Amino acid sequence: MDAMTAPRQQAAATTQKTFDIRGMTCAACSARVEKVLSRIDGVVEAHVNLPLERADVTLMSGTPVEVLVDAVDLAGYEAIPRADVPAARRKAREEREASQRAEWRHLLLIFAVSALLTLPFLAQMIGMAWGGGHLLSPVTELVLGTLVQVIAGTRFYRGAWHALRGGSANMDVLVALGTTTAWAFSVYMLATRGHAAMGHLYFEGAATVLTLILAGKLMESRAKAGTTAAIRALMALRPETATRVTQTGEETVPVENLVLGDKIRVRPGERVPVDGMIEDGASSLDESLVTGESLPVEKAVGDKVVAGTLNGEGVLTLRADALGEDTTLARITRMVENAQTGKAPVQRLVDRISAVFVPTVVAIAVLAVLGWLINGADFETALIAGVSVLVVACPCALGLATPTALVAGTGAAARAGILVKDIETLERTHHIDTVIFDKTGTLTIGKPAVTDVVPAPGVSEDEILRLAGSVQAMSLHPLAGAVVEAARERGIALQPAEAFRSRTGRGVTARVDGVRVAIGNEALMAEEKAAIGVLSADFLRLEEEAKTVTFVARDGVVIGLIALADQLRPEAVMAVNALKARGVASRMLTGDSTAVARSVAARLDLDGWQGPVRPEDKGDEVTRLQGEGHRVAMVGDGVNDAPALSLADVGIAIGTGSDVALESAGITLMRPDPRLVAAALDIASATWWKIRTNLFWAFIFNVIGIPVAAFGLLTPALAGAAMAMSSVTVVTNAALLTRWKAKLD
Repeated sequence: MDAMTAPRQQAAATTQKTFDIRGMTCAACSARVEKVLSRIDGVVEAHVNLPLERADVTLMSGTPVEVLVDAVDLAGYEAIPRADVPAARRKAREEREASQRAEWRHLLLIFAVSALLTLPFLAQMIGMAWGGGHLLSPVTELVLGTLVQVIAGTRFYRGAWHALRGGSANMDVLVALGTTTAWAFSVYMLATRGHAAMGHLYFEGAATVLTLILAGKLMESRAKAGTTAAIRALMALRPETATRVTQTGEETVPVENLVLGDKIRVRPGERVPVDGMIEDGASSLDESLVTGESLPVEKAVGDKVVAGTLNGEGVLTLRADALGEDTTLARITRMVENAQTGKAPVQRLVDRISAVFVPTVVAIAVLAVLGWLINGADFETALIAGVSVLVVACPCALGLATPTALVAGTGAAARAGILVKDIETLERTHHIDTVIFDKTGTLTIGKPAVTDVVPAPGVSEDEILRLAGSVQAMSLHPLAGAVVEAARERGIALQPAEAFRSRTGRGVTARVDGVRVAIGNEALMAEEKAAIGVLSADFLRLEEEAKTVTFVARDGVVIGLIALADQLRPEAVMAVNALKARGVASRMLTGDSTAVARSVAARLDLDGWQGPVRPEDKGDEVTRLQGEGHRVAMVGDGVNDAPALSLADVGIAIGTGSDVALESAGITLMRPDPRLVAAALDIASATWWKIRTNLFWAFIFNVIGIPVAAFGLLTPALAGAAMAMSSVTVVTNAALLTRWKAKLD
């Protein structure tokens, strides 16, 4: 960090700005734009993503955006600021996508014309390879070669000119220099030798190189579109209009015009426009593109819904609780974009290589020519070796290797309901060997439920639930709600309760149908002089199972027990088994009693557990395991988990949890399914492996291709094919990640 940069970074007031960058063709281009932006006074940090064609810049507040635009323009590229207003941003996105489609069609047209003009050369080369065939006349070769050089070469000349004007060199420089040299040498031979130059012309080499590179660009563009499909799908989810309910009826308004508290009507088949709570109606919602949940989710009055989900068969009336950039969908989109535009540590090495790559290749090409001439070869042989070196080198593949894998991997993860905060998190996740789970709300549902109803002789279970439910319906205690819900699930009609009284720490009493009902612990039963009697053995058994037991007494006689517990999530056992299969240890921290913790740990076959643990002690346990050399991931959903989430190598928050937990975590699971923890480790490893294989292919083409070309073993045409294939191989390899699906069985 230089002396001028340090004060800038220490300043408090900064702002984020995103630009669409036009004109980049390879890693050298993106490195050049990033370098130009980083040098501007007022810029704290700049990241440029080649496959997404965007720059994310951290600016000092008050820094004019125009300065950045002008600097990028001077460097030979175009920077277009993204709008901050949602409506303008959506319109700009639509215009950008339309422009990209138009550019692709234009490229396809140029390729088609270039391929048609190159076909005679191809037929000639095939004929010569088979020892015969018709040779084109030198004049025909000149006409065809020149047309291809003008039609197909113009985009490379333009790119090369912009790069050189900005003081850098990119792939376009290599292509333009190589093909122009081959074409110019052929023109010289034709001008000096006339018809005798036949067999010593390289118009077909230059034309074939340009055509093959255009073909590679087309395939590369199509494959890149696949890797960015996830973010485009997310951005397309939110509807542009909403039906607002007013005192005078309904009105259709733009989503941007809604305010908090508005009543929104969502009809069958429509997407939910805002985050909100259902005030009327019931339906099933398809949340697959937001949370990754494949099956529709039933929603009723009081349930929360998120923007972008698809309404099923019912009509819903919502209260708008979050709008625009505050919605869950907007947060998801931002997280996916941030992860995709990050830069892996290995990419920084690639950037340094790319910065000197083109000048190095030009130097090798010159040395190849000189080497051949010194060793007695004619100028024609030496020149073709130099041209082949220029053409085979491909900095484009180097620049695409890491970003395309990140875009594809994080996009696939988002579709499964796994949001990765940044690339550093992805790298750390790849090395995790220990996962610590919070219990409540993570391994368990986080809501008590009735597990056992034990009646005394001569009393039915339904009678116990009828009396207990009638009394507990007047209580706000979570355990009371579980009893009421259990009674209603059995279809038991509850009766009005009178003289309700809460006994703090002991239970409640009331009168139902003229009888006195007491519900509570042993202390309350002692006050009521109600003997536990024959139910003592059941009471001890249920307590050993780590369940909360409450007694039900009628007119001073205990008539039954009700046991409650926080139920394990159905997926918890599979989640732990999936981690074991990957060689990852599973541990649990909980604030519940030792008996409860022991019971849950035994049922899940965990590798370790602690309970009761205070919130501040959870972080200490994370630190202790890290001190033993473990790479630790912490999974939680509550405010009390935030310190441990921050201290862990990777914090994983359940998406239904608190905002504090989500902000503290590097990975967010959009639905409370602990099986997604193993899936997150899988996609991190898969993405990291793709990055490494991509870099291998990007380097291997150059490591092998450049020396082979320098020694004269590669024609310009074959060099062009190798160059095109290197980029296509890298992007296609990354695009395979889009097929990844979470294994949840």
